[in-house]
Amino acid sequence: MRTQLFIGGRWVDADGGATFGVTDPATGELVAEVADATPADAVAAVDAAAEAQPRWAATAPRTRSEILRACWQILVDHTDELAELIVRENGKTLADARGEVAYAAEFFRWNAEEAVRILGTIGVSPSGANRMIVHHPPVGVVVMVTPWNFPAAMITRKLAPALAAGCAAVVKPAPDTPLTALRVAELLAEAGVPDGVVNLVPTSNAGPVVDAAVDRTPVRMLSFTGSTATGRLLLRRAADRVLKCAMELGGNAPFIVFADADLDAAVEGAMVAKMRHSAQTCTAANRFFVEEPVLEDFGARLAEAMASLRVGSGFDEGVQCGPLINEAAVTKVDELVASAVAGGARPLTGGSRLDRPGHFFAPTVLEGVAADADITRHEIFGPVAPLIPFTDTEAVIAAANDTEAGLMGYVFTGDLGRGLAVAERIEAGMIGLNRGVASDPAAPFGGMKQSGLGREGAHEGVLEFCETQYIATTW
Repeated sequence: MRTQLFIGGRWVDADGGATFGVTDPATGELVAEVADATPADAVAAVDAAAEAQPRWAATAPRTRSEILRACWQILVDHTDELAELIVRENGKTLADARGEVAYAAEFFRWNAEEAVRILGTIGVSPSGANRMIVHHPPVGVVVMVTPWNFPAAMITRKLAPALAAGCAAVVKPAPDTPLTALRVAELLAEAGVPDGVVNLVPTSNAGPVVDAAVDRTPVRMLSFTGSTATGRLLLRRAADRVLKCAMELGGNAPFIVFADADLDAAVEGAMVAKMRHSAQTCTAANRFFVEEPVLEDFGARLAEAMASLRVGSGFDEGVQCGPLINEAAVTKVDELVASAVAGGARPLTGGSRLDRPGHFFAPTVLEGVAADADITRHEIFGPVAPLIPFTDTEAVIAAANDTEAGLMGYVFTGDLGRGLAVAERIEAGMIGLNRGVASDPAAPFGGMKQSGLGREGAHEGVLEFCETQYIATTW
């Protein structure tokens, strides 16, 4: 298990030799001590990326494509090992962790195909005086800051298109989950990614490390996934150097159930949308708007499904819901639920933290939640489903859009026409229509409003890491 920094193709200790601890959220036990990068290490990583950048940008697209294909294969070949690392440091169930590895690897296969299809255009100017050539060179060195909830996939979703475009990168993984990131970097090197193209600098002190990286002249882009609050700070910081930014920020997804919906399908979709990866995803359903004629029935079915979940360590057989990432996460969820109950909500199941080692909260369904309750204003990031009744389509669309977040939304109805009409009016970058999951490496992932800038995945994901250059020539 690698625990050092990965800079310029070498494993090195942090400047000064400091380390920080990584713990198992299911037990609280120490898993490993990891090198704690400093600003000096960030500078070294950027310099290594800058040295590698020209050679990688000049590498033939087909060669880059074949290396990315090899990255996909090596990640698939190490699925079990990576999944175990994810469970150990993140806490999600082993089944979810294996699913994440497959998802993470697929970004390399998709972008291996995109690497040879970064096409430009050529045409004649309207005046006929010159030819107009437009092409898309790589943006240059990219600093990437990734979250803990998908320790593998949030890195590969950025790295794969960046490498396809011809960019070198410096990655700062989340301090809760650096071990998976370090192993991914090691595997990518084994697959043929040249030294210096991918550099990893885990740290417990992100601010100074990221500042040192973005201040270096070779850095031309900042890609971040995390909270909207942190995204705002990074956007202000990036503005000092006018860096290109890609931001995938927080969500507050509405989940709308109309009375004509197939309730079995709606509950199944709700369980996926809410509880996938132990309810700690930015696309998780956060506010459940249910049309009054089916509110009681849907609530009872959802509560039964949530109550039946087995909670425990992700390594234990049959576990369907793992721990939250740390104690602060449990405290936040506990406070949101307590506030909702104080405001008149009632738990149909769950409603409290679990009295056991680790960071566990009981799967919870709350009925009688007001549309403006505090719990509807925050990204819960925990296994809690607040039910909010509605009677009017216009009103529920307005309520769904009554948030500065706009990442994901869900609509369940038996009327496809109405479903499409409602989906198109929800201010979110992605909609699941009669589906509880929408993420796919072949689809553009990203949000509206304060849920982010730019897109990851699809062809748009590669173009995020490209510039557009126009050449006027006469021949």
